Amino acid sequence: MTVQRHASPAPHGHVADAAEVHARTGRAVPDATVARLATYFRVLGGFRDGLAVTVSSDELAAAAGVNSAMLRKDLSYLGSYGIRGVGYDVITLTEEIARVLGLTVHRSVALIGVGNLGQALAGYSGFASRGFRIAALLDADPARIGSKIRGLVVQDVAHLEGVVRRENITIAVLAIPAAVAQEVCDRLVDAGVTSILNFAPVVLNVPDHVDVRQVDLAAELQILSFHENRKAAEMPHIEAGGRR
Repeated sequence: MTVQRHASPAPHGHVADAAEVHARTGRAVPDATVARLATYFRVLGGFRDGLAVTVSSDELAAAAGVNSAMLRKDLSYLGSYGIRGVGYDVITLTEEIARVLGLTVHRSVALIGVGNLGQALAGYSGFASRGFRIAALLDADPARIGSKIRGLVVQDVAHLEGVVRRENITIAVLAIPAAVAQEVCDRLVDAGVTSILNFAPVVLNVPDHVDVRQVDLAAELQILSFHENRKAAEMPHIEAGGRR
């Protein structure tokens, strides 16, 4: 997944959001750190479900697939360093990360495109558990308009601007063909959307104040294919080395 775009400890008992962290420390939280914070948040949920009270940096790092030094550096942006010999309080750290990621505010999301991928996204229960409400489903296909998915009526994308304003939507998900993605993106931005998750295989041009996360599933498979090629090329050398 890619992004497109054209500190000191917090006082005891206080949890800072990202803007406050930047203002207090003079350090913006890097995009790579934000991505890992989202992973830590998910992993901490598993520890909470397992009734863990504290977690060590080594345990959390291993579960998140990073090394403990990187974990501690990431969490330093929160002003949270844990307790030596004890680790991190699971609930407190979860709340801190949620605040920085903006997950303490429930956000309304519009999903444009309810084909196979869009329907799968609309049915994903993980959005609601992370504070995101799918507030609107929109499509251009007359056969889909008026149908219901998880209790939501699919609306005509022709009414996109009115839906965005009525539902106070600032985040949109695009699961539409590449040929129409830029046009729909422009309409969303004009209507007030400032964050877009794009599944269309095309680079979107957006103003500086709009953030785009690009998810190209085919590209991810191509990367895995590259690694499969590399492993296949290395295999004869490994086998030859084993016969010596």
